[in-house]
Amino acid sequence: METESMKSALSEHSSRSKRSRTHSHRNSHRNQTKNSRSLSRDEDNMAPFQTAVTVDESRNGQEVIEVQILPQDDNWGENTTAVTGNTSDQSGSVEEVSLWPSEPDTGLSFTCTRYVATVIVGLLSAVAFISPILMLILPKIGFFPKLGASLSAVEREQLLSCGAECKGLLVSLCFKLFLLAAGSWALFIRKSRATLPSVFMFRAAVLILIFICCFTYWLFYVIQITEGARQSATGEESLEYRALVAYASSLTDTLLFIHYLTVILIEIRHLQPVYYIKVVRSPDGESKSYAIGQLSIQRAAVWILDKYYTEFPIYNPYLERIPVSKSRKPTSSFKYYEVDGVNNATLQSQSRGIMNSHSTRRRDSSHNERFYEEHDYERRVKKRRARLITATEEAFTHIKRLHCDPDAKTKQGGLPMDSHEAAQAVFPSLARALQKYLRVTRQQPRHSVDSILQHLAQCLGHDLSPRAFLERFLQPAPVLQNEKEQKEVQSWSLICEDLLSRPVRTGTVFQLRQNDVSLLCTIHSLPHLNVTEEIIDQSTNRFVLRLNSETSV
Repeated sequence: METESMKSALSEHSSRSKRSRTHSHRNSHRNQTKNSRSLSRDEDNMAPFQTAVTVDESRNGQEVIEVQILPQDDNWGENTTAVTGNTSDQSGSVEEVSLWPSEPDTGLSFTCTRYVATVIVGLLSAVAFISPILMLILPKIGFFPKLGASLSAVEREQLLSCGAECKGLLVSLCFKLFLLAAGSWALFIRKSRATLPSVFMFRAAVLILIFICCFTYWLFYVIQITEGARQSATGEESLEYRALVAYASSLTDTLLFIHYLTVILIEIRHLQPVYYIKVVRSPDGESKSYAIGQLSIQRAAVWILDKYYTEFPIYNPYLERIPVSKSRKPTSSFKYYEVDGVNNATLQSQSRGIMNSHSTRRRDSSHNERFYEEHDYERRVKKRRARLITATEEAFTHIKRLHCDPDAKTKQGGLPMDSHEAAQAVFPSLARALQKYLRVTRQQPRHSVDSILQHLAQCLGHDLSPRAFLERFLQPAPVLQNEKEQKEVQSWSLICEDLLSRPVRTGTVFQLRQNDVSLLCTIHSLPHLNVTEEIIDQSTNRFVLRLNSETSV
């Protein structure tokens, strides 16, 4: 019996070895065909080395790995280029890396670009304002010696004298110059709100018009003075000073009309709503709509940024993923073990089927998980909010303003404190509730202890309520409330297919980008409103009460 059992064991071992050899031959053949295909593909890619698996019959079917070194350049590692395609909708293609906004330029070039327009406008406005005054002063100081050279001193004095009519023109000219100075200061001499990439067409047109006006008047002024000198030399009727005053007054009138035109083009034209613009912020999806007038694309972008910093809520990148409570149990995971006596192929197929059904179930129930996560998060925020409000109200009840001598002690024996000391005394009683609320709303990076104490001291010093103190933490708006956004210069990139100096029209789309935040702006025209009058006849404005058994009347 033992010999028979040994024989059966040996025969079983030999059959297993044969099956393993045939299985190894099949695997080696498959590997050889696969590697031959990989070799043909890799020859084009010029890999540094290639491998091939062959079966050597002389070694009883053992696998032999052959490595082939391919000749290539010594600097292959330096010249290797990897080209990838970005699949994220938050990033552009690799070719657009050079177009991404870089760090804001705050050097000398930016300063020159920022103030060069203001300097040019100021100089041209000063020249236009001083021109009428110079036209009246130059003949008086003898800047034109040929004027009345053939006349005596008495005649020249009579020529440059100013009578009653001339003095009236001078008074009128003084008031016009005062109005022109006030209007120019209000319209031109002011700090620019933004540095635009293109020229502001209306402003440039006004400046060119002022330059042409001043140049033309000075040209005719010089011609008139020269003609007057020639007439005085020939003994004809020479130029009178009253004519120069009238000439300067006409120049001032022209400048006032140009100023009026400037007010209409720059300040009034865009006040009438013509379009509405929808602004969508990425990545949180916050959106708002505004009515806007006839502006250029770049001026509309500046107008939108003003609205963004004053009306949009603060973007919190830490809330992109909803914080999950630690008490939530993790989803169950499956573990599979190999059991003796069970076919591996069957076990793998069963496990694969279970995993597929589990992933399908998770995919189908992902919206439910998101719903419950959002619901749980809102519940925790409301709970922390209620605790914070209660703790703050209780803390504010311990502070009372004194209306007596500040050097005297109170009835309880305590010394009076200033607002900062009172804030330091009250803050520990509400610090824990405030810390938990800021943690659950992910606002702790925006608020430091010093800023909170300073805000609390300011609220106590002005007798504000607890809700007024908590407004900064409960209402995360506007964007400028964030201390990190309170900068002197904010740099944005304007992206648009049209010229930035062109006016907006229906269908215009442009984007404003700053780091991870982008504003997509779409322009639509406002509809024409047809309002008609409808008259209701008062005789038909009568009613009858209808009663039945089911009415409650």
